[in-house]
Amino acid sequence: MGSLTRKFANNFTTGGVYKPAAITNNSLANITDIPAAAKGKLTLISSQTASGSSSISFTSGIDSTYHTYLFKFVNIHCSNDQTNFSFNLSSDNGSNYNVTKTSTYFYTYHNEGDVGYDFSYDTGRDLAQSTGIQYLTDDQGNDNDHNSVGTLQLFNPSSTTYVKHFIATMQYSAGSDHSFNSYIAGYGNTTSAVNAIRFQMDIGNIDAGTIYMYGIGA
Repeated sequence: MGSLTRKFANNFTTGGVYKPAAITNNSLANITDIPAAAKGKLTLISSQTASGSSSISFTSGIDSTYHTYLFKFVNIHCSNDQTNFSFNLSSDNGSNYNVTKTSTYFYTYHNEGDVGYDFSYDTGRDLAQSTGIQYLTDDQGNDNDHNSVGTLQLFNPSSTTYVKHFIATMQYSAGSDHSFNSYIAGYGNTTSAVNAIRFQMDIGNIDAGTIYMYGIGA
């Protein structure tokens, strides 16, 4: 990291003001200190937009082309109040969404009226060797201006050697007018290739919103 540190230091003036060097399309690729895996580009594979949808499934495009798949959730609005956005995995191209999962779930929240806040682990939304859905939100609201946004990363789903790790972060408006930030991580406990994923609310429909699926690296 020595040369990278020197490059960073050279961006400071003698008065201590940080003046970053100009960034070009090739600047990242030319920094040899960064591991090759970190230089992988983000490629949009597909996207789907909900409209009163019972679920949204991606049954193609999850294969050995990429080592990491990134899902971005934009303006996910639920039809029912205080419901939970969730996902499940499939190893048979979407015929069944029942991959066994073990996970963790914790959150922070703050009330609009500045009278409630918390940081807590949620034992009701983690999984221990369960084939059920994995929650991404906790009592999401369905007011006209309520929605959820976030990301989910799925790592090396085509491996036939290792389990399938995932990490998710969500920000959303709860039905109780709280701002929630949830953090979810775990793994699909299977050495079979995971090749499909389904998103749904645990009650009612996904009223609106778009999900983007990206591949990272090669």
